[in-house]
Amino acid sequence: MEKEFKTVAKFNDQMRAEIAAGMLRANGIPAETFNDNSPFPGVNGGKDGVVIRVNAEDYDDAVKLLETTSDSQTAE
Repeated sequence: MEKEFKTVAKFNDQMRAEIAAGMLRANGIPAETFNDNSPFPGVNGGKDGVVIRVNAEDYDDAVKLLETTSDSQTAE
């Protein structure tokens, strides 16, 4: 069965997205960064920013953790 992924946040630059994704990973939530224009993890952000995607079952916990930062636009 394939896992469902959800976008949990969007950032204007790769560095901030990687820091937030690292925080999620450090708290036991697998997270990957994606350029909105690219399906490949870790590709530098383009004009549309960088999103963080997590497993659907981790989404609520990820949102709670990211609420402590103000740099992201948490997905709804």
